[in-house]
Amino acid sequence: MITAATPTPPVFRCGYVAIIGEPNVGKSTLMNGLLQQKISIVTKKPQTTRHRILGILTTPAYQAVFLDTPGIIRPRYALHEAMMESAASAVSDADLILFMVDAARPAPGGDSPEDAILAQLGASGRPVYLLLNKVDLVDKALLLPLIDRYSGRYPFKEIFPVSALTLDGTGGLMASVSSELPVHPPLYPADIVSEHNERFFVAEIIREKIFIRCQEEVPYSTTVEITEFIERGAAAAGEGEPPKKRKPLKWFISADIYVERDSQKGILIGKKGGMLKEIGEIARRDIERFLGHQVFLDLHVKVRPGWRGDKEWLQRLGYRR
Repeated sequence: MITAATPTPPVFRCGYVAIIGEPNVGKSTLMNGLLQQKISIVTKKPQTTRHRILGILTTPAYQAVFLDTPGIIRPRYALHEAMMESAASAVSDADLILFMVDAARPAPGGDSPEDAILAQLGASGRPVYLLLNKVDLVDKALLLPLIDRYSGRYPFKEIFPVSALTLDGTGGLMASVSSELPVHPPLYPADIVSEHNERFFVAEIIREKIFIRCQEEVPYSTTVEITEFIERGAAAAGEGEPPKKRKPLKWFISADIYVERDSQKGILIGKKGGMLKEIGEIARRDIERFLGHQVFLDLHVKVRPGWRGDKEWLQRLGYRR
C-alpha cells in the first residue's frame, strides 16, 4: 500500500545519444572525455573513425549510450558509403542528437556537407543540440555571431559552447542530455563501457598508430584484421609449479595489415622493417595498458588491391552489417 509517507522511487533515464558532424570536429575526443576512458581512437587526421563506436556512461540517475560516428563526407569508395551508413544508422537509433562543429573553423557557406547533415537531422524528427567545440581557441566576441548564424540554419533545441579537450561546458551539456533521455531502465550493466570486444579495440589501436606514423594516402588505404588472439598463460606458466616460478601471462596477438598497393606495403614496412617495428612497439604498449597483460604482437603487411571498394571484403572486416 502506498501512503503519503512512502518515498517516491527515483526516476531513471536511459537512451542513445548520437554524436554527428564533419571529420575532425572532436566527436571522439568528446566521448572519450565524458567516459573518462579512451574508447575511440583519436588522431589529427580526418576520417580516423570508420565505425559507429558505442560508449556507455552510467550514473545513479541515468545511462547515456553514446554513438560516436564517422565524420560526414561525400563518399568516394564503398568504404565511405559504409561509414555514412553507420552515421545514418546512429541518427535513426538515437533518442537525442549532438551536432558538433569546430568553432575555430570559418563557418561553411553554400553547398557544404553540413547542409546535408542538417537536412538529415531534420528528417529524423529527433531533438538536436548544437555543440560549438574548441571554444577555448576562439575569441569570445566571435561566439555570439557564430551562434546566430547556426540558429538561422536549423532550429536547435539547445546550443552549448564546449571544449571536448578540457571538458569546459560539458557539465551543463550533460545536465540537459540526462533530462532529455527517456524514462527507461538501464540497457547495459553499470560496469560496461562498450559493447565492442577486445579484438575490435586492439585492431583500432594498431590502426591509430598507423595514422599517427604514416603520411599521405597510406593510413586511408590501410585496415587491420586480428587473426590470432591467444592467452598463452596456462601452458607457458607450467601448471603445478610453485607460483613464484611461473612465468607472467603473455598474450599472443597476430594481425594482418592490409594495403592496396605494393608501394604502400613498402612504406608501411619501412627500411629494414623499421617503420613496422616502430608501429608495433607503440601499439604493443597501448595494447598492454588496455588489456592489463604482457603482449607479444606479431604484425604482417599484405596487399589487397581495391579492398575499399569491395563490399564483400568490407563486410568481412566488419564495416558493413
